[in-house]
Amino acid sequence: MSCKHYKNSPQKYYKIISFATFVGLLYACSTTKKVPDGEYLLTKNNFEFEDKKQFFDDELKSYVQQKPNKKQLLFMPVGLWFYNMANPKYDTILNEYMTYPSEMRDQKLRDSLFLKYNMKSSIGKNLFWDRLFHSWGSPPVILDQTRTEKGAESIDKRLTYRGYWDGQVKFKHELDSAAKKAAVTYYITHNDPTYIKDYYYNIPDANIKDLYKQKLHSSLIKSGQILDQTVLEKEVTRINEMMRERGYYKFNSTNEEIYFVADSLKSRKQVPLTLEIHKDSADSPYKIATIGNIDVAVVDEMGDYSKNTFKDSLRGIRFHKVNEQYKTRALWRAITVGHKQVYDQKKLDLTKRNLLSMNNFSILKAKDSLRRGGDTAPNDSIIDVMYILKPLPKYELKVGTDINYSQLLNLGVSPSVDLTTRNVFNGAENLSTSLSGTFGSIRSTKNIDKRVLAYEISAQAALNFPRLLLPFDYYKLLPKRYSPTSSIVLGASIQNNIGLGRVNFNTGLNYMATVNDKVSHRLTLFNTQLSLTKNKDAYYDYFVNDEQVRSEIFTDYFAYNPAAGQAFSAGQTTIDQVSQQIVSDAVYRSNLDQQGTDRLTAFLGTLINKDRQTQDVIISSMIYNFVYNEIGKKDYPNAFYFNGKVELAGNILSVFNQKRDEGGVITNPQRTIFGIPYAQFVKFDIDVRKYFRFNSNQTLVLRQFIGVGIPYGNSSSMPVIRSYFNGGSNDIRAWVAFGGLGPADSQVDERVRTYMTDNVKLTTNIEYRVPFNEMYEGAIFTDIGNTWSLRNYNDGFGDEFKFNRFLRQVGIGSGFGLRVNVAYITLRLDLAYKIYDPNKPDGEKWRFKYFQPFKPTLNIAFGYPF
Repeated sequence: MSCKHYKNSPQKYYKIISFATFVGLLYACSTTKKVPDGEYLLTKNNFEFEDKKQFFDDELKSYVQQKPNKKQLLFMPVGLWFYNMANPKYDTILNEYMTYPSEMRDQKLRDSLFLKYNMKSSIGKNLFWDRLFHSWGSPPVILDQTRTEKGAESIDKRLTYRGYWDGQVKFKHELDSAAKKAAVTYYITHNDPTYIKDYYYNIPDANIKDLYKQKLHSSLIKSGQILDQTVLEKEVTRINEMMRERGYYKFNSTNEEIYFVADSLKSRKQVPLTLEIHKDSADSPYKIATIGNIDVAVVDEMGDYSKNTFKDSLRGIRFHKVNEQYKTRALWRAITVGHKQVYDQKKLDLTKRNLLSMNNFSILKAKDSLRRGGDTAPNDSIIDVMYILKPLPKYELKVGTDINYSQLLNLGVSPSVDLTTRNVFNGAENLSTSLSGTFGSIRSTKNIDKRVLAYEISAQAALNFPRLLLPFDYYKLLPKRYSPTSSIVLGASIQNNIGLGRVNFNTGLNYMATVNDKVSHRLTLFNTQLSLTKNKDAYYDYFVNDEQVRSEIFTDYFAYNPAAGQAFSAGQTTIDQVSQQIVSDAVYRSNLDQQGTDRLTAFLGTLINKDRQTQDVIISSMIYNFVYNEIGKKDYPNAFYFNGKVELAGNILSVFNQKRDEGGVITNPQRTIFGIPYAQFVKFDIDVRKYFRFNSNQTLVLRQFIGVGIPYGNSSSMPVIRSYFNGGSNDIRAWVAFGGLGPADSQVDERVRTYMTDNVKLTTNIEYRVPFNEMYEGAIFTDIGNTWSLRNYNDGFGDEFKFNRFLRQVGIGSGFGLRVNVAYITLRLDLAYKIYDPNKPDGEKWRFKYFQPFKPTLNIAFGYPF
């Protein structure tokens, strides 16, 4: 075939090649490719509920003995496809090969297996792709009919456990010999459940009985309920925690002291239930334990205690130290248990957490036990507690390089040097100093289609205290169990990202308190940030799009007013002076047609951008942050997360000075401190997330972010470093950061809108995550949101937030992604597409007809977006 002939028929041969490729993939992906003759691939377990479904029916599916191959991307068995793509003749070898430790899997091992299985012709073969597909894949699940029967028995037992004693389970196999596939259908009939007719409790110990009666209203068991064993288990857990909090040491530690008796002799449908609590067969009385000796030792080696230590004490706690390296009071603050206090297991656990969180010690030994001779009174109810601590090294130096991703700098490299100096003032205070840099790339302001080098270099020092820095004793107001800490932060940074660079200085006093493992509070006082802009006069050199708009309006204005043009050409007026002249010329504005008016509106936008991007500002604020976090807690599979923050800025500075600067071309004169304007605003940020788990490993995540900034007093707008923008890997992923979405549905020239920020932000994210295996995870997502102005400034931008319009002004993007989990790092790759762009003209907002599947917005990041 001639090349000429091929060039004349590219579409014809493209179709042939595509069809051949499709057929080849179908063969490689055939799900029954490696199913032996006479066997069946289990493709599905069906569950038919013959009567009314119950809330726990989904959990019954997990009691089936055999489950089909897991389905991942788009509900297809990708793992099975990968397994089938490996050459079948190597399956036996690869199965044995993968049983060896990873460090032994080399060519020598492969060759030995080739010899073992009489495959000498394969010696020397790397089998890279076969090994890859085999490790990524999962073998076909072959139907085992005996395991089906056992699965039905397990389901029946679970029905009984849930209170359905007369439940029935049957099953049926559906076999397709031609396709070598099978499905199993389980027919489940609940029938009427067994109810608790009456609920009694038999507790011989009067004190235990009295405690239980006091909290009887909190009992999970009520008369008339279904006799569900899972509820009984939860009730036992509740009783254990309640008793151990009330001083009963190791209550029910053997799980033999609490049990339930159900009397089913008269009826299987209405059953009396009795709670039994007995310490032993003789019904020995329980005793409330109290804390006896509390010993805290700080030693270099375990053998130093107690022969090489001297003693000190504070409020009933005995301290043993080899030297005066740590003040006694600093150690006392971490100990939440107290001498002669009633035993409470939670306080013991919290004490260990406090000691570790100080980042000054490792715990060599933590022990609580009955006092020696505890078999007889009074020692049978006195608990002695001991903590043996080893100080961590005085200095800890860390040098590292991280690869990270930020909204602005894209993929970047961050070298850092961190030095921790422990126990600075002998009170377990830690001084953390760091010098770090981030180097990456950003969309060029001169040409948004190109990326240029950007960087941020910062130095920071933080002095951390294991207590609150207050001039009074606060323990009655804020108990030690809240683990209060403080820190003083001082830092500086140099940024060069969006065109003009910035120099930032920051300081603040932080107070933190942890109520429990889910709730924490943070209060920052005197949070002060000084932001200075470099290269202000070069604004139009960096922001060339704004320069184009400025040049256009200047040309148009000089045609209208030649004298102004002559003065500008002669250097008698500056760019800012001419800009001010244009803004103030009402006659010129009244003579503009619609095209001219749009151009003038865009020009006003450039002036606002210029004033804000070149602004020097002092922000002195108070910040309160509340976090409720169930993520990662085993008792909360459908976790909830709430992060609320409020920031109030500028009120203190407003007392000291009334001197004003000259203002900008657009902005009004502002009061200053040392010649620098200060900002006044109140800002609210709310981040809410809800996680739903399906099929034990798939997750649906819903996230809602609401941000509102309200400038007042000395500020007519929010400082640019506190404003909101759209786009980026953790936001609306179909747009890059400062990628042209927003504000609102403004039709202002995109060249100007690109770097606009605003003071209202709403973002909704929906993401469905499906793991392929332990290393790889897929996701599909939709992001919705935009930014708005809180009120109408009559500037022609059309960005005011209104309840009857904002739903039509949100941007919508969807896509899919891959997550790769390596050690403790998650690499994320997201491909996103614009679905609805509110900033396009009417008729072009929905982007389906402009859809380009091979031109997504690529997001590379580390960690989950939320």
